[in-house]
Amino acid sequence: IGACAKSGDYGQALSLLEMMRSAELQPNTITYSNVISACERAGEWRGALRLLQQMQEEGVGVDLMVINAAIGACARAGEWERAVSLLEEEMKSQGIAPDVISHN
Repeated sequence: IGACAKSGDYGQALSLLEMMRSAELQPNTITYSNVISACERAGEWRGALRLLQQMQEEGVGVDLMVINAAIGACARAGEWERAVSLLEEEMKSQGIAPDVISHN
């Protein structure tokens, strides 16, 4: 999944995530971070937000890297209002302090 994140192949990253679930392997924060990063590189902001929501529903910890990747996906797709919402609302609700990357 990490290789998919680096190349922006979000379709393959999602397929691998589903394969993990089929094998009854529980995705963790790092897994989701990589899949959301693949979405970011591909500009798939909707997919990134869906994955962020799935993480929360499954009780998987959301961290700064995950939210930054989701912000990046929104920004890359021109969805600046959603990016700002993640920065201002999601980070606050998760108790995560933004960093330089969050603001860029």
